[in-house]
Amino acid sequence: MNSSTDESSGACSMRCRGIRGATTAGGNTPEAILEATRELLFVILRANQIDAKDVASVYFTTTLDLNATYPALAARQLGWYDVALMCGHEMQVPDGLGHCIRVLIHWNTTRTSKEIVHVYLREAKRLRPDRKSLPEIPLEELEAAAKNIDWSMLTFDPDGNQ
Repeated sequence: MNSSTDESSGACSMRCRGIRGATTAGGNTPEAILEATRELLFVILRANQIDAKDVASVYFTTTLDLNATYPALAARQLGWYDVALMCGHEMQVPDGLGHCIRVLIHWNTTRTSKEIVHVYLREAKRLRPDRKSLPEIPLEELEAAAKNIDWSMLTFDPDGNQ
């Protein structure tokens, strides 16, 4: 038996795969950064049919012009309390895309690398012209998904007192 498949069933074994994504925020405000990041995470979850319990860790970066809040807070707002999250700044590249939030999700899955859907939204679509654009998710569907969430209760206490 090799490490990637079970010869008796042909099933692929569990692997940690990387999912990339990027979007842009409408401005350097906590609201704009969190809204764009939540949208990006929601689309990545939906496109790949991810169960959050299978996410090992997530690394977020922002361009230097976004520093009003941590994009990882958006993952906490979506209930990712037990996922290792980290934020950093993207390297500065001349003529790079501004107000950009990038994410690398480490996901435990049986899918192959070719089955992973990487997501680029808003102005970040131009970062990866080699990727097919995903269809936009209707606003009604996003609102329906968010309707059952009490956003006021989703606060993050870095000291763990809540």
